Amino acid sequence: MTKQFHDHTLSTDALDQLFNEARSYNDWLAKDVSDEHIRQIHALLKMAPTSANMQPGRFVWVKGDEAKSKLVDCVSDGNKDKVKAAPVTVIIGYDIDFHEHLPELFPHTDAKSWFEGDEDGRIEGAKRNSALQGAYLMLAARAIGLDCGPMSGVDLDAVTKEFFADHPRVKADWICSIGYGDPESIFDRSPRPEFGKFNQIV
Repeated sequence: MTKQFHDHTLSTDALDQLFNEARSYNDWLAKDVSDEHIRQIHALLKMAPTSANMQPGRFVWVKGDEAKSKLVDCVSDGNKDKVKAAPVTVIIGYDIDFHEHLPELFPHTDAKSWFEGDEDGRIEGAKRNSALQGAYLMLAARAIGLDCGPMSGVDLDAVTKEFFADHPRVKADWICSIGYGDPESIFDRSPRPEFGKFNQIV
């Protein structure tokens, strides 16, 4: 029997929402992001692939005034107002000991043993795959109609100390505000390279 091919290409509108028209916002409209929104985002991002389903990303969704004030103290001056105004800013961290969860997350083989005794290798894998999860998080947020403002101007040691104190094997890596972006807060899109500039097909 010949297998039938199904074209699953997203609509132009969907591609625009996720990529072509999506922007990184610097200010936010006074509109709430609910806990249900946050759970929707996580429900989507967790389905995307990580190596051996390691799922090393650890996320703190900063919404409350006290937590937001603590985070503002950890970011650069240029990012303070962005965090203050955002309905939610999520801290993307990574768990160095993600392998302890592999018996549950990757149960069909002894994947935990692949990473035991190799902390440097675990850190490398955790950072790479948690960064992937952060990218999935942004796409998930955009997919449900929200906007994003990723930031790296952060004192990561301070964020780790403040928000992951109870989890000493988790380290903060970057942050991303989420909400309904204010169109007046963005400038013209920066140039994007043509395919031939940074790509090869061999």
